[in-house]
Order: sequence, then C-alpha cells, then structure tokens
Amino acid sequence: MSIRVIAAVISRNGAFLLGRRPENKRHGGMWEFPGGKLEPGEKPEATARRELAEELELDVTNFGALLHTVQDEDSPFIIEFYPAEVTGDPVPREHTELAWLSSDKIAAIALAPADRNFLSWFMSKDANNLGAERDQESERR
Repeated sequence: MSIRVIAAVISRNGAFLLGRRPENKRHGGMWEFPGGKLEPGEKPEATARRELAEELELDVTNFGALLHTVQDEDSPFIIEFYPAEVTGDPVPREHTELAWLSSDKIAAIALAPADRNFLSWFMSKDANNLGAERDQESERR
C-alpha cells in the first residue's frame, strides 16, 4: 500500500526552505523540503496547512499545483512536491535544523533521496525560475 506525502517547495528571495531530518527517522540527518503524510481523505493543501503549522509554525497563504512526484526508494512513500507560499518565520518543531538555501547550495548538501531526485528534475527543467517568478508575483501584491 502506498503512503502519500506532500513536500512544500517554499522560496523567499531566491532561497528555498529545507529542514534536517531527526537522526532517529528514515534518512536521519539528511535535508528535505518540509511536509508530511496525508491523512485518510485529506487533500494535499489541507496536509500542507496542517503539517507546516504543526512542524514549522507557518501559515500557508498560497498552495500551487503538483510539480513532481517521486517514489521513495525501498519504501511505501510517494512524495508529491508542491509550491507553497507562507507567512511567518519558521520554527523547527520536528526538524533538528532549518536553512534557507539557493538551489546551487542545496545541490551540495546531503538531501534525502526523493528530495535529491526532485532537485535534479527541478534544475533540469530550469524550474529554478519558479522561485524568482513567485517572489516577483508576491512583490506585485
């Protein structure tokens, strides 16, 4: 049975929010885009709102369309990556550490395998313009 997980791709000023996974979890010590498991009957946007509030004390103000899906190797987890805009300053309630990093800096750190797969897809699509476009759209509001 597959378990759906959302990962929020959050950008500010050309940097993306990542969290370091706790050592006692799968892929412990590695970095990931924040998110969590969908509850039965829950929609991805509701999951993002719940998980980002619980784990980071962030409020989701905009939730975009699915960017990419990755089957986590040797697990039942299917990770769905969505762009999200948030308000607030993140507080690490689940992660051991948080960082705002540019895509080239993200490429140099230890990412969880599904997040590494997403980053490769993201960079190959020249999708790193996504963050810049979103920042410009936010500035226009």
